[in-house]
Amino acid sequence: MRRRSSPPPSPLPQRDGVDPVRVRLPAGDEWATVRDHLVARLAAGDGVIDGMLDAGLIVGADGRPVARDTAYVPGMYVWFHRPLPAEERVPYPVEVVYRDEHLVVADKPHFLATTPRGSHVAETALARLRRELDLPTLTAAHRLDRLTAGLVLFTVRPGERGSYQTLFRDRRVTKEYEAVAPYDPEVTLPCTVRSRIVKERGVLAAREPAGEPNAVSRIELLEHRAGHGRYRLVPHTGQTHQLRVHMNALGLPILGDPLYPVVTGPVPAGDFRRPLQLLARVLEFTDPVTGHEHRFVSGRVLQAWSAYDAWAR
Repeated sequence: MRRRSSPPPSPLPQRDGVDPVRVRLPAGDEWATVRDHLVARLAAGDGVIDGMLDAGLIVGADGRPVARDTAYVPGMYVWFHRPLPAEERVPYPVEVVYRDEHLVVADKPHFLATTPRGSHVAETALARLRRELDLPTLTAAHRLDRLTAGLVLFTVRPGERGSYQTLFRDRRVTKEYEAVAPYDPEVTLPCTVRSRIVKERGVLAAREPAGEPNAVSRIELLEHRAGHGRYRLVPHTGQTHQLRVHMNALGLPILGDPLYPVVTGPVPAGDFRRPLQLLARVLEFTDPVTGHEHRFVSGRVLQAWSAYDAWAR
């Protein structure tokens, strides 16, 4: 099988820590011009693509603006920046736990997305760190949900990113989470929860249909008081919302969860009340580039455990 060649480097710089959009023109003869294809593919609204072309905002690999009548060539690349959405600033810092020439390990706050996606673009952990550390090549090796706080691993050198991503793919990273949830003396802990979890695109909550388990989590109670417990959660697989689903299945839904057991809707941008009490506490692995043994621990404290009344208000 013939491998597709790597795309050329972007002729456009990042903007606010966000990469430009890259579009590769697919094979086909449906379009006479690049403009026709972009109008059909991007659904950007009447006149938007024409306006960008006229302003010289869409460029080719040589950095020159693409004209309206530029002929369509399959395999051609074009780049442009999307208009940045108006974003509510998350009023909490991203703490750098560790940094060397290969890695940045950051302690992400609640409510901050890891990487640009949807309506969260410049106001993400990746874009912030690129700006604050002046590291335009920084990329994320994995992701945390926007509502989950804790440790995220970023790579500095593009050529090494795959090695670190493989650690997560092959489950060679030990991950420990911490959560605050109701305490029920009838639930026997520690325990291992196994189930099948399916998360469908466009549906907020995952579900647990019958079938072969694809999600395994170890749940331990660390301590309890006043009807609440502090739990250690160790996922052995990486399904979307896995820990939230498994805690809910035990009858111990994580405090502040807007999806389990009842879907109350996505937390809107700008609503920083009652953060989900889930924290990625520990990352431990052998560095695939240097061979060093790493163990990183978040310094954050879940508010519902340290100051429940303040969190509940």
